[in-house]
Amino acid sequence: MDLRQTVCIVTGSSSGVGAATARLMASRGARVVINYARSADAAEAVAASCRELGGDALVCQADVSQDADCRRLVAQTLAQWGRIDALVNNAGTTKFVAHGDLEGLDEADFHNIYGVNVIGAFQMVRAARAALTASGCAAVVNVASIAGVKGVGSSIAYAASKGALITMTMSLARVLGPEIRVNAVCPGFIEGEWLAEGMGQAVYDQTRAYLRAKTPLQVTCTAETVAESILSFIDSHSVVTGQHLVLDGGHLLL
Repeated sequence: MDLRQTVCIVTGSSSGVGAATARLMASRGARVVINYARSADAAEAVAASCRELGGDALVCQADVSQDADCRRLVAQTLAQWGRIDALVNNAGTTKFVAHGDLEGLDEADFHNIYGVNVIGAFQMVRAARAALTASGCAAVVNVASIAGVKGVGSSIAYAASKGALITMTMSLARVLGPEIRVNAVCPGFIEGEWLAEGMGQAVYDQTRAYLRAKTPLQVTCTAETVAESILSFIDSHSVVTGQHLVLDGGHLLL
């Protein structure tokens, strides 16, 4: 797909993987919607960098767990550019709780995590469906996690939500073709401040060192390498839908 003048919504794109994806798409000439829930200044900074890279950017505040916000985000995109060609469901949340600590999670935690990670992605697809269909060759990429494949990660609730997102990817792919392809990426350990803060610096450093020493490729993900795989599902892989791609340097093989 020629990304020049195409329009892509990237949820949760004020930092991390979302920001890296928006910048990569902008460097290819795309018009990108930078979505944030709370970090307005960071979102504006990402938008500025997208414009410097040769694309265009629109900044939109929206909490994807709220259906009205999802519909407003889509409406603002259409008012600005009149079309939507790709949707990256990157917005996500978690709570860091050891899997053995069953008392560390409560009902509210599950509702909050599922509300963003699963329901939010569904609501965004539903809100954008008509515009994506009209594009004729649209793509949705859901950012899941190795947690949803291996049952690991920051908490049981998070792993379960990402497993649900992978299943939903298959369900949506069945009903949205042929006009819309729906796939997912499943990153493993992603280097960056978010994971370091959640895990604690010492555990973060130990985990990264272990994965770099033991996995077959001896690498860990960065926001940029994940963004490259997201883009591949948008601008190529024209015969692929309903699939999830694990990005982990071979962690699943251990």
